[in-house]
Amino acid sequence: MVAYSPLVKYVAGRTAAGLPPHVEEADLISYGLVGLISAIERFDPSREIKFETYAITRIKGAIIDELRSLDWVPRSVRARAREIERANSKLEHRLQRAPSDAELAAELGIEQEDLQESLLAISHSSIAALDELWSVSDSSGDQVSLMDTLEDPGAPDPARALDVGDMKDRIADAIARLPEREKLVIALYYYENLTLREIGEVLGVTESRISQLHTKAVLRLRSRMQGDSFD
Repeated sequence: MVAYSPLVKYVAGRTAAGLPPHVEEADLISYGLVGLISAIERFDPSREIKFETYAITRIKGAIIDELRSLDWVPRSVRARAREIERANSKLEHRLQRAPSDAELAAELGIEQEDLQESLLAISHSSIAALDELWSVSDSSGDQVSLMDTLEDPGAPDPARALDVGDMKDRIADAIARLPEREKLVIALYYYENLTLREIGEVLGVTESRISQLHTKAVLRLRSRMQGDSFD
């Protein structure tokens, strides 16, 4: 626990960056410690997965589960997020490309300024992220990453390997079709582990603007992965 407790602070800090000010990082750390305990109890070295990678998934899952149980996200924000997802899917199906902010706002029947405000509100209240595109429920009902479901390398399940491979291909394709600026934000945040503030400094824009771009990218990816179809 002592050796890996810095992982909890790391995950809590990254999660707190996208949450409202009234959510205390200390609370997130306490939630994350539950995930670390679970990771220590369930870790299987025979899977040849680094403990740090496995633990981070468990820690983040514990934090997200606890935040969801508090249900502090306003219904209006949840509803607007779903509206944006549906509008984005509809426009992508029609245009065969990612819609611009102007096109998305027009489809929603709102001004571009209202769209930006909605994206900012969603980013401040959303605890869903790109990582969750990989999550499934295990037999106990817990949300775990697909990584946790991999079989022993000595006895692979061909069907599951095919499913995981297909999921990777779909996510890679969805990311490749993002607008360049959103793709860069995703790469810097999830692959380079930069904070939203650091990404803003790299791109020369405000942290709020990066938060909006991240939210748009995640909503686009989620709508694509759900495979909604529109006439």
